[in-house]
Amino acid sequence: MSNIPAQREFFLDSIRAWLMLLGIPFHISLIYSSHHWHVNSIEPTWWLTLFNDFIHAFRMQVFFVISGYFSYMLFLRYSRAKWWKIRVERVGIPMLTAVALLTLPQFLMLQYVSGKSEKWPQLGFYEKYNTLVWELVSHLWFLLVLVILTTLGVFLFRRLNQHAVAKNTFSMIKLSALFLVFGVIWASLRRALLIVYPPILSDGLFNFTIMQTLLYLPFFMLGAVVFKYPALKMRFITPSPGCYFGSALAFAAYLLNQRYGNGAGWMYETECLILMLMGLWMTNVVFSLGYRFLNTHSPGVTYFVNASLFIYLVHHPLTLAFGAFITPHIPSNTLGFLAGLVFVIGIALILYELHLRVPLLRFLFSGKPQARRVNAPACNEICRQVNVGDTNRR
Repeated sequence: MSNIPAQREFFLDSIRAWLMLLGIPFHISLIYSSHHWHVNSIEPTWWLTLFNDFIHAFRMQVFFVISGYFSYMLFLRYSRAKWWKIRVERVGIPMLTAVALLTLPQFLMLQYVSGKSEKWPQLGFYEKYNTLVWELVSHLWFLLVLVILTTLGVFLFRRLNQHAVAKNTFSMIKLSALFLVFGVIWASLRRALLIVYPPILSDGLFNFTIMQTLLYLPFFMLGAVVFKYPALKMRFITPSPGCYFGSALAFAAYLLNQRYGNGAGWMYETECLILMLMGLWMTNVVFSLGYRFLNTHSPGVTYFVNASLFIYLVHHPLTLAFGAFITPHIPSNTLGFLAGLVFVIGIALILYELHLRVPLLRFLFSGKPQARRVNAPACNEICRQVNVGDTNRR
């Protein structure tokens, strides 16, 4: 445990915020893509489908690498119990808040829009439970996975702390082979479940807590290892032509699998192998570009870094409302996509500014204790005493 603060990684803060905010164009483009979602335009648009696929192919893998990086950094600063408490509060409290204030109203809205509210009483107990899990967790799934990964990190980070790794382990070829093995393990598990008990793969809680956690655990741990070993960090912030070229090939394979794969076949297992490798290689692409162009500090960057989680949490119901009530009235998909960005981001920023003025909401959407404000007379007295102390020291 160390109380010495680590040097601020401005480019990683910026990348994390941008990856979070990319969720907005991702979900808005989903409306106009060929993928089936809660709400869809009458006709899909090819470039928005391509744009949506590109974001989906790498965004969350790189996000979990950064989450593991910062989690391990804080793990070295606090005791294990305090670290776990702080991390779970920062993630769990916003998640529970969003379930109550965002995804529950979102679920009710979708029931009305889709006309399923009349059929709700006819569903069995498990069908209702499973539907609620899928709909209430919704876009918050990554927060639930982070809570689980944090809990696992109490043990895994301790083991990482106790073991050294040889420097030559950090070659991208060896890492690629290792992540390919991780993909094969996950794909084998899914295929085994599909053979033994297929209904389990439709269970929302099982998917979020087991399958998604296992899928992103290697990236979370990679982030921790990147923080521990500067040589590996240098490898990721240095542009690698192989990673750039490999990412392009992986994305092409992803598109081919989406187009020609069959859900009843090996489509999802193949997708896992592709996402594992693309996530690893795109970490180099994103880190190297971020280190080159985003490694600066400014008030504007700080503002969006601080606002990114809140904006992401509220954007999803706003996007669905836009898709359900406004999209049908816009004939052009491209125009609709741009209008959706203005609509969702504009309202999200207004809500962010409003929530900053309510201490309880600031706490609920950040998980951070809010410092008490000192009134003006008391502040003046404190400042006077500090100035007197400074004068005496001179």
